[in-house]
Amino acid sequence: MTYASVFRLLIVSIYLSIGLSACDKPTADNSTDSVEQPGVDNPSNDDASLVNAVADRYYAETLQRTPEIAYFAGVDIDRHDGLQNNHPDARRIAEESRDEMLRQLEMANPDNLIGSGEWITYAYLVQQLQSEAAQRVCRSDLWNVNQMGGWHSSYAQLAQMQPVGTPELRQQAVTRWSKFAGFIEQEMTNLDAGLQQGYSAPKAVVQRVIDQIDGLLALALEASPFYSPAARDDDQGFAADLQHIVNAQITPTLQAYRDYLAATYIDAAREELSVTANPDGLACYQASLQGYTTLNRSGREVYELGQQTVADNREKVIELGRLAYGLEDFKAILDKAKNDPADRFTSQDELLEFSRGMVELAEVEMPNWVTRMPEQAVEVVPFEAHEEGTGRSAHYNPATSERPGEYRIPLYQPEEQSRGNAEATAFHETWPGHHLQVAISQSTEGLHPVTRIIWFSGPGEGWARYSEALAEEMGLYKTTTGPIKRRAWPARGMVVDPGIHLFGWTREQAIEFMQESGRFPDARSDEMVDRIAILPGQLTAYDSGGLEIVALREQAEAALGATFDIREFHDRVLENGTIPLTQLRTHIETWIASKCQHECDE
Repeated sequence: MTYASVFRLLIVSIYLSIGLSACDKPTADNSTDSVEQPGVDNPSNDDASLVNAVADRYYAETLQRTPEIAYFAGVDIDRHDGLQNNHPDARRIAEESRDEMLRQLEMANPDNLIGSGEWITYAYLVQQLQSEAAQRVCRSDLWNVNQMGGWHSSYAQLAQMQPVGTPELRQQAVTRWSKFAGFIEQEMTNLDAGLQQGYSAPKAVVQRVIDQIDGLLALALEASPFYSPAARDDDQGFAADLQHIVNAQITPTLQAYRDYLAATYIDAAREELSVTANPDGLACYQASLQGYTTLNRSGREVYELGQQTVADNREKVIELGRLAYGLEDFKAILDKAKNDPADRFTSQDELLEFSRGMVELAEVEMPNWVTRMPEQAVEVVPFEAHEEGTGRSAHYNPATSERPGEYRIPLYQPEEQSRGNAEATAFHETWPGHHLQVAISQSTEGLHPVTRIIWFSGPGEGWARYSEALAEEMGLYKTTTGPIKRRAWPARGMVVDPGIHLFGWTREQAIEFMQESGRFPDARSDEMVDRIAILPGQLTAYDSGGLEIVALREQAEAALGATFDIREFHDRVLENGTIPLTQLRTHIETWIASKCQHECDE
């Protein structure tokens, strides 16, 4: 499987610890022209105006308070000197503003908006604002130590995206990165407050973050991502200014943070993997689960559905194993696939070129499965050296006006990586997965720009999981192991995530369950446990969403019969971005009803 991109993880972190910044209010295209939806009358002007006003405010305030989001969401902003304020007072002010927005939004009648672009905007905003409010119980700002796209790695990437090249941009870079040491110091203060109140991250997660920061600190100045703006500019005065900021401010403070984690925090951090070890952890888990999936399912319901789906997938693996290897035993089939020497890479270059080939192959085939191809390109970009082997995984960064979309791929220990897994990962992250999904929503006219800075994992990762299977329909897999392994893993996240957080699963029990899928090397399963520990509920989103999209497709196929067009179905699923799954169902069922007025089989 693959993991959420830096943007998807950063946006969760920011929304849970949101604050004020010194950034000037950005300007953007706040067009709110309606997106045409099938079969419903125009919305009430009063309700539409109210929704647009809240959306405009949410968009502007979010980019003002947390301008970092723009770079990972592919949003262009005018100024590049802002930095999130992570002080508790800033958090409180932001929460009060969010609560006011939610009160305003709840004054609108969504029934009056059906069929309009404002209905889509409302769906995004009400889900996001309610989820933010519900997840405050987690107090994630008080245990914000995260190896999966945490602030230390996200800001390292942000520095590499910092615009330069003019006097004004150079000054903005100096202003922004002069604030970073203060941000780090506040993080230590927040963690101390968390320990005093009983909140902490798991010890294993803390150690992974220490290892990641060690990698950053080991870099020479010229190789440091925080020096990247100067390395990409030819102004010597700017280089000297940034060198001073990195050497005298950022590096010493980052070292102090690392030493604080190693000498103080890790000893007080919790041994338990489950978030229920923190205060109000059970409520936190349910809120996180709902926030990630956008479905109102309990942890037990997710767990039981996952178990049933894993059992169904097991039978499908056996069918393939019988054809491929003449074997009937699930474990024997996965062992055969896992130990196939032809399924391994011999070098980093081979892994990189193989993945690029899969992306190119998928792009050529893609027009047969959607009616509108986006113009944005996607590139396969290796991890930076300091990122390799630190527990981070492949991810996608959306395109901006300055660069194409990026499929960021680790090349660590290529001999341990599977060709079949590499295929599934490439399709998940690029075509027909996240790149297609994000690029289409970015190019859809009429969507409020707020839909570009809000991401829901249920529909987002659900589409990417669905894409792994769709790629097989498209004839993209060239290995024997790809179709087998892609079936062996899905829905295990729906089992192991609540298993750890609700049902007392140990690390060893979770690893054994994941290893049974044959999808990962042993070390990767250990990393997965820590990923589940620090992102409670997130791993359930992939298959919660994927199963919902499959169910909607089956419903459309049954209703439309011979008139069903797979390209049109995919267009309808993708055109509104990561709209919450409940509203996606409404949207698809409305489309089916509209088509059935003329085309349904009797």
